[in-house]
Amino acid sequence: MPPETNSKPRVGIPYRTRKEELKGERESYEKYLAAASAAGAQPVEISLGLTPNQLAEEIRDLDAFILPGSPADVHPSLFKAAVHPNCSISDPCRESTDFAILAHAFKEQKPVLAICYGTQSLNVFLGGTLVQDIPSEIATKIQHPWTGHAGPEPHHPISLEPSSRLAQLAGANEIRVNSSHHQSVLAPGKNLRVVAHAPDGVVEALEWTGDSNWVTGAQWHPERMVADDRFARALFAEFVTAARKAAVHS
Repeated sequence: MPPETNSKPRVGIPYRTRKEELKGERESYEKYLAAASAAGAQPVEISLGLTPNQLAEEIRDLDAFILPGSPADVHPSLFKAAVHPNCSISDPCRESTDFAILAHAFKEQKPVLAICYGTQSLNVFLGGTLVQDIPSEIATKIQHPWTGHAGPEPHHPISLEPSSRLAQLAGANEIRVNSSHHQSVLAPGKNLRVVAHAPDGVVEALEWTGDSNWVTGAQWHPERMVADDRFARALFAEFVTAARKAAVHS
């Protein structure tokens, strides 16, 4: 019997890094759980220490996934690039977990909300490439990284493609977002449409066009904006609505 339409969809959220998981560092991770819960989902923590079989069993009955940000960087070998001197240490456990989740989500048409590192992971999974270090590779006056999380969190405007899902959610073609990343999408992966840019051209959002599945990548951190930002709340609400529909049809 399918679940009722008003039931809470179960949304899997992998830890940000294996190191944080092992050390019990949860402050940043908890924000993703809280945002999913506030939007009406039941967040399910996904360990980065599972074997492939354990992970497959864990995610089989989940309805949707949030791929969170991370202080790690996707290893450049995964998009056939040499390692930039300013590239951060990669996390193989996070990479393999994300890729297994994405393979499952695309096969089973389960919604995915990818955030910051999660967007980069999504893009690389689908064959895209990355700018490895915005400050040294792109001439810009916009502060994209939040180095050491010192001082106020940077914010800047982004332009949304008028026909995009995000523009419809925002009710506008330009919004302001927070910013905490030194990498970004370079070439989009297969069936990913770039739907937002910063004024300096940095890619800020992706939407999946391969089928009707709800898959969205946001380069900013809406989980840190939900208390004060209507658009951030609307993004999580639509994701959870998509997750609930996926659960009903599973």
